[in-house]
Amino acid sequence: MGTKRYLLASDFDQTLSFNDSGIVLSEMLGIARFAERCAGLSTTHLVQQGAELAYLLLHDPEYRRVRREDLMQVGKQIRLKRNIHLLASLLSALDGHQFDFYVISAAPEEVIVSALEGVVPAEHIFGTRFRYNEHSGEIQSIARVPAGYGKVAVIEELRTALGVGADRMVYVGDGSSDVHVMLHVNRMDGLTIAVSENRFLTPIARRTVLSDDALSVAVPVLEDIAGLSSGRIRALFATHGLVLQEWDKMRTDALTIRDAASSPAVA
Repeated sequence: MGTKRYLLASDFDQTLSFNDSGIVLSEMLGIARFAERCAGLSTTHLVQQGAELAYLLLHDPEYRRVRREDLMQVGKQIRLKRNIHLLASLLSALDGHQFDFYVISAAPEEVIVSALEGVVPAEHIFGTRFRYNEHSGEIQSIARVPAGYGKVAVIEELRTALGVGADRMVYVGDGSSDVHVMLHVNRMDGLTIAVSENRFLTPIARRTVLSDDALSVAVPVLEDIAGLSSGRIRALFATHGLVLQEWDKMRTDALTIRDAASSPAVA
């Protein structure tokens, strides 16, 4: 049998990292109330979720002073999860399977490329891309924002370019901006993995994995796609000098309970 080729795509902020790019940028420049500004944009639905930073960089007077060099500097300050470099190499060791690893995120492309330098090739990174004024260096316009449905467009472009079957897509994400692409991948019978307990995302994702190690997302891939048992997964990790010290499988129920008197009447 021939090798089966898969597209493995991941979000960046708080999926491969512990930091939100916008928070790190705001702290670096001394700009206050980043979260409140994003919340205001979210409430008005002026931009897609995940695209708030791109909007602020283009329209907010305090963020207009940001230049390409600032975004690259932010990337160097991002705290990454462990073993991102091992994720692709471990999966490449699987007989009969080939995984092409890409990053798709609404974070500025310069931030992601800078943060993942030497770990993920720049050509495998699709972030928010800006057009800059060649004289002043300021951000002039937005060429692309992979947020919301924008992520669906990017993953479909990649799938077509790589010649990957619709059911051979894997997407990893952490927040509400990943809902559209996860629904799309699920509809195509691909595998979706949440790495947070976001209440909008976990009911949609086929698997949820909580860990501070990026390599953790390989576990559902090895189970659901490669069909490996827990023993074989542990052995594969061991060949890379790693030990699965704790592996707790659990289902989380999120409940809200009120007094009957305060609940809406049932017709």
